Amino acid sequence: MATEPLPLQKTESPGPAGAPEDAVPATGRTGEPLVRFDKVVKRYGDHVVLDELDFTVDRGEHVTLIGPSGSGKTTILRLLMTLEKVSGGVIWVNGSPLTHVRAPDGSLRPAGEKQLRESRKKIGMVFQQFNLFPNMKVIENITEAPVSVLGRSREEAEVRARELLDLVGLSAKVDAHPSQLSGGQQQRVAIARALAMEPEILLLDEVTSALDPELVAGVLELLGDIARNTDITMLCVTHEMNFARDVSKKVLMFDAGRVVESGSPEKIFSDPSHERTREFLNAVL
Repeated sequence: MATEPLPLQKTESPGPAGAPEDAVPATGRTGEPLVRFDKVVKRYGDHVVLDELDFTVDRGEHVTLIGPSGSGKTTILRLLMTLEKVSGGVIWVNGSPLTHVRAPDGSLRPAGEKQLRESRKKIGMVFQQFNLFPNMKVIENITEAPVSVLGRSREEAEVRARELLDLVGLSAKVDAHPSQLSGGQQQRVAIARALAMEPEILLLDEVTSALDPELVAGVLELLGDIARNTDITMLCVTHEMNFARDVSKKVLMFDAGRVVESGSPEKIFSDPSHERTREFLNAVL
């Protein structure tokens, strides 16, 4: 399925460090990673899910997170989407703290809800479940957030929604309701809805796990087309190892809340260096 490059959202330059809580985070320096996890910890009570996690993602990079269930992969995406708060450490996006704001003395303090809401505008997420509004038509599901969050006009949002529905192969379903769509079609709408926000970063959390097996290939093909034909940065959690091998620029292997190995798909899948990676791949391939 051929696709046209998708424009990314442009953000205005922010104020200096120490700007108010609702200021837009600063643009990063050239060559700096777009995403950096700096000793990030996430706990639920006494249970440590992420243990001083360090990794980076470059702008335009397609990164796949693999590993056993419960290793912290989905938690990483939820932290990036600011749906959860870190227990320790800092997440940096575009050279500025996503999870914190700078106090007047230059120190970092936890971000408030205003700053977190602003940060969410730059990041889109597609979940395991489609989470479409059942009472809205397909086009309304896609235009709602650009109008209410980004301040787009209804006309502008609808033009973009129709472009995206054409991209995902659902231009004929513009006036359908979610109940009239297959699971694969609903997931395509969810992908179009995420792209409508023009995110810098697209997060994909096991987006085929709720689909019937015969629908998986079509959704993976669409995501592969988006990865190959756009400059959007993608982080994907998946158990589809062939997809990870074919689409990723970098693969991160997680176990017990840490990255135990990272590298190119060729290195990870053909010559893994860590015993835990070899055990995992032997079990799933």
